[in-house]
Amino acid sequence: MKKLLQISITLAALFGAASAQAQDVKAGEKKIAMCIGCHGIPGYQASFPEIHKVPMIAGQNAKYIVASLQAYAKGERKHPTMRGIATSMSEQDMLDVAAFYEQQAKKPAVPESVPAAPANVAELLTKGACISCHGVNFSKPIDPAYPKIAGQHADYLTVALKSYKTEKNANIGRSNGVMAGQVKQFSNAELKAISGYIASLPGELATVPQGKMR
Repeated sequence: MKKLLQISITLAALFGAASAQAQDVKAGEKKIAMCIGCHGIPGYQASFPEIHKVPMIAGQNAKYIVASLQAYAKGERKHPTMRGIATSMSEQDMLDVAAFYEQQAKKPAVPESVPAAPANVAELLTKGACISCHGVNFSKPIDPAYPKIAGQHADYLTVALKSYKTEKNANIGRSNGVMAGQVKQFSNAELKAISGYIASLPGELATVPQGKMR
């Protein structure tokens, strides 16, 4: 557990360096045209690599959004559409867009404690040391370079988790030593159970339609 935390903190520090540059929320609002076609439509579903709701990013940690976009641009996260978008953005674009989405967190803030997980899921969460990075309520990770995941779409979480298990695929997969090591302990059915519980929790994430952003 201590080794996992040390690795996590080190990665968080590296990701955090990405947002040392100034961020501009107003500038970010003018740069989201490529985002709102998927992330600004409630219930919108993607079909790659399987059908799932696109993730809610309004209210997400800015540091994490920047780190994710950089990972797509570098090919560390494999997704043709997201890679195309990320490679078209400058570092400042990423920072501004991330700042815009972060300030859209749902209010009031989520409670510190959350409903207990079913016994079988609680065992899986302990095995995966999930709260050591994502926080006890899954909305306050140990560093904002990690994502808030409480209330996120269950099907998206499942797809995202499975992607850390995918190797040697040009179009699918995520490279992250910590997540890969944790996720590979579980079957896909267990990952689905974990995702279902986390999705049921109160969270700060939302999908904000375009008409409400202007």
